[in-house]
Amino acid sequence: MKTAILGGGLSGLTLARLLATRNEDVTILESGDRTGGLCQSVQKDGFTFDTGGSHIIFSRDQEVLSFMHEVLGCNRNECERNTKIFYKGLFIKYPFENGLYALPKEDLFFCINEFVKALIASEKGEFKPPANFREWIYQTFGKGIAECYMIPYNEKIWNYKTDLMSAHWMEGRVPRPPVEDVIRSAIGIETEGYTHQSVFSYPLDGGIESLVRAIYEPIKERIITGFRVTSVTWDGAKWVISDGTRKIVADRCISTIPLQYLIPTLWDVPDDVRKAVDDLKYNSLVSVSIGIKGNVPPVSWMYIPDEKTGMENRISFPSNFSPGTAPAGCSSILAEITYNEGDTVSTMSDEEVISHVTRSLTGMGLISPGSVISTGLYRHRFAYVVYDLDYQKNIAVVREYCKKIGISLVGRFSRFEYLNMDGCIRNAIDFVRGS
Repeated sequence: MKTAILGGGLSGLTLARLLATRNEDVTILESGDRTGGLCQSVQKDGFTFDTGGSHIIFSRDQEVLSFMHEVLGCNRNECERNTKIFYKGLFIKYPFENGLYALPKEDLFFCINEFVKALIASEKGEFKPPANFREWIYQTFGKGIAECYMIPYNEKIWNYKTDLMSAHWMEGRVPRPPVEDVIRSAIGIETEGYTHQSVFSYPLDGGIESLVRAIYEPIKERIITGFRVTSVTWDGAKWVISDGTRKIVADRCISTIPLQYLIPTLWDVPDDVRKAVDDLKYNSLVSVSIGIKGNVPPVSWMYIPDEKTGMENRISFPSNFSPGTAPAGCSSILAEITYNEGDTVSTMSDEEVISHVTRSLTGMGLISPGSVISTGLYRHRFAYVVYDLDYQKNIAVVREYCKKIGISLVGRFSRFEYLNMDGCIRNAIDFVRGS
């Protein structure tokens, strides 16, 4: 049986590798001139940056973690997480509830008092199931942590109002913080949250794309780049996939490309399916790379909830992930800004965005203007899935249609789920086992 996989990102390449180990005939069709998708990396002026935002290698899923470690082999550097939140000019420990002791006293009282109120209300059964993401935040963390950090940060990264987002996706993703840890944090006793991230790894050389390359190395001859799919049709016996010039014929078609690219390639798609796809929400991403002379703080990455600080929602320090990402005597910073077409960022030139980020980092005390020796900017249309209130209804319509016509969906923007790297790999593993 011949399988055609649409898309050569992390999901498509992992899927192809796994199918190939079963001796299946697999062809990967990638529209760009290179694979990797959001996991691409660039080398510039001696620096290495990931263009699709900061990526690290970690997972609660030991099978997936072992897979990533094994394919990377010796090209792996292990790091201890040191993550901060920039809050009112202070560097607060992440997660926010584990850094309460460093807050201004009034904010500290606000956060701990409201957390206890929410905890009591929850135990007394006073909360109804949350109707939206904002209600979930209030019920889980209390008004203080919600308003000081959780709501402003989440509305910044998702570029969407939290009361217009669904709460369903938080199930099992972020647990209520243990009350003991919150109290310890409030009085200055060291606590750790999200311990599955406390130790992570990153490629020594090549950026996160070296993970992608290691995955596709055994199957690289099965990849066709520059193949932008324009039509996908079933002729009664086979799938015929065309880019307008070439045709690939296959017994099975698996899509890992965004639904917004897949659905227009299909014939006679019902109006309700097209509308459901049009109504799915997502964010785009701008990544700004900054290379400097000298050192950066010993921080892994940092969250920026306040709009006044800058448009970026997160900054990371790749040179702290691996010494191979920066020349000797230099360091690096990667800033991420989420946006949608029509937003301010979408109308700014690359130079204007880079200038804005440089000023912001200077204002935070992270760099001095004279230290910058390299800059770059990279845009990705599809970066984050946004779970709006109509998400579950819309995605059900699309998935049911694709199932009906026989096209399988795997990966972040084909499943249209907020999957991290490990989630994409798990999705591919599960698909192969079930096929």
